[in-house]
Amino acid sequence: MPDDAPVVGVLVDFARELRAAGLAVGSGEILTYCAAMTSLDPTDLLDLYWAGRATLVARRDQLPVYDEVFRSFFLNESSPAPQLLMLRAHPGTETQAALVVPATDPVPAGPEEQAVLGLMASDVDALRHKSFAVCTPEELAALRRIRLPPPRRRTRRTVAGRDGRAPDLRRTIRASMRAYGEPAELFWRQRKVRLRPLILILDISGSMADYSRSLLQFAHTAKHAAAKVEVFCFGTRLTRITGALAQRSPDQALAEAAVQVCDWEGGTRIGASLDTFVRDYGRRGLARGGIVVICSDGLDRGDPAVLDAAMERLSRLCHRLVWMNPHKGDNADFRPSTLGMMVAAEHTDLVLSGHDLRSLEELAALLPKLG
Repeated sequence: MPDDAPVVGVLVDFARELRAAGLAVGSGEILTYCAAMTSLDPTDLLDLYWAGRATLVARRDQLPVYDEVFRSFFLNESSPAPQLLMLRAHPGTETQAALVVPATDPVPAGPEEQAVLGLMASDVDALRHKSFAVCTPEELAALRRIRLPPPRRRTRRTVAGRDGRAPDLRRTIRASMRAYGEPAELFWRQRKVRLRPLILILDISGSMADYSRSLLQFAHTAKHAAAKVEVFCFGTRLTRITGALAQRSPDQALAEAAVQVCDWEGGTRIGASLDTFVRDYGRRGLARGGIVVICSDGLDRGDPAVLDAAMERLSRLCHRLVWMNPHKGDNADFRPSTLGMMVAAEHTDLVLSGHDLRSLEELAALLPKLG
């Protein structure tokens, strides 16, 4: 695909129309769609149709909606009947092309074709680790049942215990005095264990629209699983929503958080938001010795130098700095592709995914080990 900004703008506008029609199309799918068109002809409607159908459609029941939006956007045609029409003129595009959109009912295949299709069929359960972008509300409700053991740390103080490294001389001498000076039992002291602070900083910008609600539900679960949990969210500014998530009902908590936050699904300024957190909360001791989890795709509209400085300060304040990027998915060889993620990766201790239920369960199981 030629390096032409208007062509990319047309693809992004088409994806937005699909999102407005009810399809779960996130920034990751849009990037995949644009990348798929790099080796295809953007003036060929067949290439536009099949590349979008392969990258922007997640379920079979979404195909009628996709076909209707495609006809309306590219062909100025809302009728479900396939017709030969011309490509709508967009700003910056002068080429016109034609397309016959496939009919809903497929043409019956012959014997040889049916044999090939039989070999292509698969009984693999592809929805076992379904992304949050295509989950139903009932499936997202499983987030409320995640067990989240809080991170802990051993302090320098000691308490009485059954076993330990240091003997409890006071209790041992008292017990021996009751036995007329004969040491009957040896008592021990062990290190006292306290909770580590857990700070969740969630990206609620437009590029994270498919994951924001699920991450907020996970934050609500974490808030009620441990005492020292703080929750912040950011788009173009930082907002503390710990008090809102203190509500016992998840729906009421998310509704109150929505009232407090004024930049839902807007732009993203990760560096400025993290700098505000460090200056207003981190230096006051909120993040000292804690585990900070940042959930964002790394798409930043701010200055990379501000993000680099904020991440460097935050990494020195906290005990562990974890970044969750939904674009990582299940890719073990994930490499950051956004500028913000490239800058932040140098200061993070661990990069995880947060695109499905299993990835959040892995984070919950990992938190006690990070202490």
